[in-house]
Amino acid sequence: MSITTLKGDGNEIGGKFKEAAGDLTGDRSLQSSGVADQVTGKVQQGVGAARDAISGNVAPLADKAKGFAKQRPFATAALVGVVGIALLNTLRGR
Repeated sequence: MSITTLKGDGNEIGGKFKEAAGDLTGDRSLQSSGVADQVTGKVQQGVGAARDAISGNVAPLADKAKGFAKQRPFATAALVGVVGIALLNTLRGR
């Protein structure tokens, strides 16, 4: 679990408290601030989960790519060339 996910949990819980306090006092500004904090917390949780998922899967993917490059160097060079041309065309606006 990442720091971003934990911050998201904290923002969501804090937002629920703010919203509840706004409900009790009738303060709509506090209510809306609480709802905004909850949404921010949910977004942070999603970003944290995505970071966790990506960081856990990068090493095996890199190892597979290295193995493919060692087994098939010409195919790797051709693939890199095609990706490079596609990138250049994209950057040039074609």
